[in-house]
Amino acid sequence: MTLYPMESGEQDWTNLGSNASDDDALESGDDGSMRDAKRAKRRLPRKMTEKRLHNIALAYLDRYEASEAGFRAVLERRVYKAARAHKEDPSAFQPMVDAEVEKAVSAGFINNKRFAENQVYQQRGRGASARAIQARLKAKGVADDLIDHALESDERDDHAAAWRYARRRRLGPYRSKGRAEKRERDMAALCRAGFGFSLAAKVIDGSLEDEPC
Repeated sequence: MTLYPMESGEQDWTNLGSNASDDDALESGDDGSMRDAKRAKRRLPRKMTEKRLHNIALAYLDRYEASEAGFRAVLERRVYKAARAHKEDPSAFQPMVDAEVEKAVSAGFINNKRFAENQVYQQRGRGASARAIQARLKAKGVADDLIDHALESDERDDHAAAWRYARRRRLGPYRSKGRAEKRERDMAALCRAGFGFSLAAKVIDGSLEDEPC
């Protein structure tokens, strides 16, 4: 189902990635003269049009999940780069950017609630603290209430995350040698990651038997 009237040859939002040009996504390298030719061609960005911006949006969303603010920033950077290259006013393209963001949100490809929940799930799995997750999501323009809801919905807390972080970084009880000499350094690493001092001490001074299942 087409969500809005499209120019001839323009892709449908419901068919992400089927015909999106690689040139509209992240650039990929090539070998030899072909790579040199592509680099020369891309030195000057093509002029921005409504169709081109739409294809850029499709190609990006086909590869990445994004917050609304993050997606808008991606489009605005591409517009700015093209406008500057062709001596055009970037602000003249703002209505086009706004329209693309609105279409992506309406189609369900951009959803800040889902984005926050997925990010919490992924980052907790890597041992991220609630404080670190909050900072990252705020930087991506996600509202505080959505961040709080996502954190509360995830079963894992800072206690489990701190142990996971220590295991990944081989801190405290995960050190094979020099544990006592590296204690302050390991404590500092956990505190910088957003964990409280008392929790950091509990993990760094603990034993492997204390790790949550």
